[in-house]
Order: sequence, then C-alpha cells, then structure tokens
Amino acid sequence: MDTIRIKKKSTEQIMRYEPIIGLEVHAQLLTKSKMFCSCSTRFGSEENSQVCPICLGMPGVLPVVNRKAVEFAFRMGLATHCQILSCSIFARKNYFYHDLPKGYQISQYQNPLCRDGYIEIEVEDKLKKIGILRVHLEEDAGKSIHAEEWVKEDETLIDLNRCGVPLIEIVSKPDIRTPKEAYLYLTTLRQLLQYLEICDGNMEEGSLRCDANVSVRPFGSRKFGVKTELKNINSFHGVEKALIYEINRQIQITENRGTIRSETLCWDDSKNATIPMRIKEGSPDYRYFPEPNLVPITIDRSWLDNIKTQILELPLQKRNRFIFQYSIPKYNANVLTENKLIADYYEQVATMVSNPKLASNWVMSEILHVIKQKKENEKFPVSAAALAELLNLISDGIITQKIAKYVFNEMITHNQSAKTIVKEKKLVQVSNCDEITKIISKVIDENPDEVAKYIAGKKNLFGYFVGQIMKATKGKANPHLVNKLLQDKLSSFKFNMNGEKS
Repeated sequence: MDTIRIKKKSTEQIMRYEPIIGLEVHAQLLTKSKMFCSCSTRFGSEENSQVCPICLGMPGVLPVVNRKAVEFAFRMGLATHCQILSCSIFARKNYFYHDLPKGYQISQYQNPLCRDGYIEIEVEDKLKKIGILRVHLEEDAGKSIHAEEWVKEDETLIDLNRCGVPLIEIVSKPDIRTPKEAYLYLTTLRQLLQYLEICDGNMEEGSLRCDANVSVRPFGSRKFGVKTELKNINSFHGVEKALIYEINRQIQITENRGTIRSETLCWDDSKNATIPMRIKEGSPDYRYFPEPNLVPITIDRSWLDNIKTQILELPLQKRNRFIFQYSIPKYNANVLTENKLIADYYEQVATMVSNPKLASNWVMSEILHVIKQKKENEKFPVSAAALAELLNLISDGIITQKIAKYVFNEMITHNQSAKTIVKEKKLVQVSNCDEITKIISKVIDENPDEVAKYIAGKKNLFGYFVGQIMKATKGKANPHLVNKLLQDKLSSFKFNMNGEKS
C-alpha cells in the first residue's frame, strides 16, 4: 500500500486538538527457559534450534508455567503500584500468522496478574502519573524475516526460536497527551525493567517492543476519537516521531471533514510515514477463552512478600539519594541513574574519592563517551577503582585536569594504573611558586602589547596569558596557583600616560 502523505499544519490548527495516547509495551523476560517449556531463551542462536513439541504447538502437548516468569511479572506489578490479583487465569488468544504455529497465543485477558497501577514521569520539572491498566504474562510468537538483503523478494522466512519466550505486556491507560510524554514514559519504563533485572530493554534485539494507540479530540471534549494503532517502531524516538506524524494526519482528516478508520498502521522510519496494514482487531476478534491445559494461578502471600524484599532501590529513589548523599546537581543525577550499570559504577567510584561531584563529571563525560564510541554498554573502559585513583590525583593536586585526560587515555591504551603513568612520564603538577613566577615573568616580557591592552581594559586577555603559561609548562602548572600569581603580577603594574610600564 502507498504511504499516507500529510500537509504541514498551522500551530493554530494543532492547538485546537488534544491527542489521547496509550502505549502497549512488550518486555521479554530474562528467564533462562521459555514460558511453558524448558527450551533456552538465548538470543542469537541458529534459527529454529531452540524449539520443542510444546513451543511448536504439536498436538497433545501440555504446557507448564515458568515460576520465575511469574515472579518477574510480580516484580513489575509491585514496582508500578499495581493491585496483585489473588487469582489470575491464562487464556487463548486466537489469530493466524505465519510465525504462530499453534494458531493461538497463550496470554491473559479478564484476570491478569496485575492491574490498576501507575508510574511517574517528570514533565518540565513536575511529576505526572501515567496509569497502568494491566501487567500480564504471555508467550511470544516467532519471527518473520522478509526485510533482509539475503531474503528473496517474494519469500518470508520463519525463525521459531522466539516462540514461547516469556513476555510481560504493560498496557498504559490513555493518560499520555503528547509524543514527548510518550517518550518519557517509555524511558522511565525501561529504567524500571532494567533496575528490576527482569528485562535488558534492548529494542534492537526485540526484547522491548512498543505499539502505540492514538486518537485526537477537540480541546474541551470528553469523548474519545477513533483510535489507530502504530506498529513496527524500533526506537523510543521512533515512537515520538510516529506519534507526531499520526496526530497531524488525524487532525488533517478531521479538518477536511473526513473519516478516521480504526486501523493498524506500520511505521516506516526510512520514509517517515505510516503504511496501512489492516483493520484494527478488537477483543471479540481474538475469541478469548480460558486455556484448558493450565490451572488458575493462586498467590501464596508469603511468596509475594518475599518478592517484595527483592525489589531494591528504584531509579527515582536512587536519583534523589545521589543528589542528597553526593551533593551533585539534579542533571548529573538524572544522567547517572538512567542506566543501572552506570549508576552502580558511579557509586563505586564516588565511595572511593574525596570529590564525588568531580567523579560524576568524569563518568558523564569521559566514561560515557568511550562507552558510546565502542557501543559496549556493559563494558567500562577502566575499573571503578582505577578511575577513583586518577580522580584522587587531581583532588590532591598531583596532576591537572588536562594531564588527567591524557593519563586516562593512556590507562585505556596500555592498561596501566594512573600512578604508574604519572610516575613514568613525569607528569606531576608544578606547584612551586618560584618556578611558576619565573614562567609568568617570561610570558609577560614576551607579550608587551597584550599586557598593555589588558591594563587598558581588555580583561579577556587574562585567559590568553594563562594559556601561554600552561603551554610553557606542558599543562603541568597548578591552574589555581597560575591564576593567583598571574593576577597579582598584572595588578602590580603601573603605566604612564604613554602606556609605558613603570
């Protein structure tokens, strides 16, 4: 089908409408085995090598519930303030697709594990609650492969390794009002999943997937408009872009007195447009009925209490503690707690240094920069103890910040400690007043014109002199001492009317 083209709308047109957005997020759980069988969930294995009669849907097989998957679902329910149902039921969701060999998916419908919760997102420095309608368990379908270069144009290949992998589906209430809020909701949700250690949040590998439902209505109206569903979105920014496009499309149709159809749309990121897939299914189309081969799940309260004790510090609590405990800015704390691995790494460094704020700046700049370059989110270029040793050399006045960056690069390249590199390369900071004073005098004598301009009022030349001094000392001069001694020297000069120094 052709992509849908939209015209650019005026701000006035857009402001007349209110978007209503709800998100359905599927998170692959970090269990070792599948939802109803013992097949491995390992990613990247040879196609169709991790399957058995149960996940292939052979006649006569009996599924068995994965206890760890249920526990992980409860963790998410508790972290999102959900009501935990004392009895929940699995159901068959019936539909046909090439990568669903059984012709149905075991999911939950009327009695999910968790419902009626919320998460909080920060919008313009204010917390906003987004309601969680339900958190339920289900099994994943297989994977259809048709977009790769090595697949023939008229072929679709099927990999059933993913069939039966445990998922939780987190369905939001229609409380999201802007594409930006949707982005913030998704990033907050992924944080929670990672902190709970139940999902790695990797959208590229398909372990976190999002479908978006969106409609528009005139501001002030209480009636919801006709909603459409957006699928095939592979990034959080992609969700934001797709929602912007779809909101504008629906506004255009409404302004032209057209009819919005309840349909499922595929987002084409390369074309920045949506493509109609099919008329959107409703619950009756799936013909839900209780799964006859699985008994209802009843909750042992002592087991649930034990799961509660496993939920440690969540992102918002950790961020607020970092601000208070380590006296770092809110922005730094936000960046550092975005990823649990980064947060844990920073805290290890912070407990070993005298200046936790300096540590936060270095983790945010140098460490994250290297990780981004190498695209290895779980591998730090140096250990927390090695970075702490380097930062303490700065705090103790042994080396300057500039020298420290050079030492850091040497640590990565040669796998040596900061102290070893500083000693071998004689990089100790120059803090001798007499030595620095001599260099200052030499720089001033070599730049009489700049000195005259400085005294005449061009104060920004101070930085020029500092740069010349640092250059003469190969960056090793103590910057605080340089600033003080240089200021004293320049302030002591007197000039006559001809600009001559006296």
